[in-house]
Amino acid sequence: MSSRAGTEILLPPTALGVVGGGQLGRMFIQAAQRMGYRTVVLTDEPDSPAAQVAHEVVRGKDDDLRTLQRFITRVEAITVEFENVSSAALRWLAARIPTRPDWRAVRISQNRLREKTFLSQHGLPTAPWKPVRSEDELANALAEVGPSMILKTASSGYDGKGQVRIEQPGEAIAAWESLGRVPCVAEGVVSFMAEISVIVTRGQDGQIETFPVGMNRHERHILDSTIMPAPVGPIVSQEARDMAGTIAEAMGYVGVLCAEFFLAREGTLRVNEIAPRPHNSGHLTIEAATTSQFEQQVRALCGLPIGPTTLRSPAAMVNLLGDLWEGGSPDWSNTLKTDPSASLHLYGKGAAPIGRKMGHLTTLDPDPEAALARALAARHSSRVGQ
Repeated sequence: MSSRAGTEILLPPTALGVVGGGQLGRMFIQAAQRMGYRTVVLTDEPDSPAAQVAHEVVRGKDDDLRTLQRFITRVEAITVEFENVSSAALRWLAARIPTRPDWRAVRISQNRLREKTFLSQHGLPTAPWKPVRSEDELANALAEVGPSMILKTASSGYDGKGQVRIEQPGEAIAAWESLGRVPCVAEGVVSFMAEISVIVTRGQDGQIETFPVGMNRHERHILDSTIMPAPVGPIVSQEARDMAGTIAEAMGYVGVLCAEFFLAREGTLRVNEIAPRPHNSGHLTIEAATTSQFEQQVRALCGLPIGPTTLRSPAAMVNLLGDLWEGGSPDWSNTLKTDPSASLHLYGKGAAPIGRKMGHLTTLDPDPEAALARALAARHSSRVGQ
C-alpha cells in the first residue's frame, strides 16, 4: 500500500526480518514490537540477544541459500543489524523483497578502501590515506602519509581490532606482516580534540533527519561513553549534521546510518567511519529523544514518516563491558540505588570476556556532563566489593 509515489507503506502487524542476532537487532526488534510489528531474526546463534526477544528465529548462516529461502517466506521486509553481513545475500534478498539499507551501501561500509574512495569521490574530508595492497604501495604510503600513521585492515576490523600504529618507517613491514599482509588502508595520524558522531535517518521519500551530535570517549579503542548534545558549538554541530546528511543522500540510503568524525584542534571535521545501521553512540536516544534511533530504523524500513529527533533531555550513556564481571556478577541493585533514575539495558549475553559489550546505562540531566558523572558513578557502584 502506498500514499506517496515510490514509497511503500508497511503497517503493523507486518512481519519484519532482521539479519543478525546481536544487541542492535534486539533493540530494533523491541522497537518494532512496541509498534505492533511481528519480528523474525536470521542468526546462527539460537540464544543470541535478538533471538531471545524475536517472535520467530530462522537459524542458519546469512550466506546460505536454503536459509535465505526459509527466511524470505516469513517476512515482508528486511533490515540488518551489523555491516559484516553477506552483501551477496542482501542483493539476493533485495531482488525479491524490500531490503533496507541497500546492499551497495552496506558493501561500501564493509571495506575501508571502498569507504575512503566513496568519501573522497564526494568531496568529504578524511584523514590523509593511501591503499596498501603490496610492498610498493606500503612504501608509497610511508612517503605520502607517514612516517607516523595507522595501518588498518580493509575489512573485518572493529573496536580497535585489525590496526597497528607505525611511528618509524622501519616498523612498516613488520606491522603489515602482523596483519597478515591483507589489503589495508594507511591513515595519517590526525591531531584531534574530540571524536563525535551523528546518527542520520533517510526515509524512502528522501526525508532526512539527524540527531544532535554525540561526543564519544573511548577506552582501549572501544566506545566507553557518549554525551548528547556534544559541547562543540552550533557551527561544528551543523556542519557535522550536514555532512552526515550528504553521506546518506549520496548513497541513496534508506534507513539509519552513523557517521563518525574527528574534530581537529583547528575546528575542522574529518570523517572517520560510516556504519550502515544504528550505532552504539545512539543508544541513549531510547530514553533521551522523541524518536529513538531504533524506531527510526523501523519507520524507514516500513515507509513511515521519519520521526522528530529533538531531545527530551540532554543525556549520557556508558557501556557495560565484560570487565565488570571480573569479580563476579555485577550488583545491579546497587547501581540503581546509586542512581534510581538510571536506565539499565542488558543484552542477554552469557559469557562476559574482557571488552565484550554486555549492556549500557543511560542517564538524563539538564547538564550532559553531569549526566555522564552520574552514569559513571552508577556503573562503578555495580562492581562486586564496591
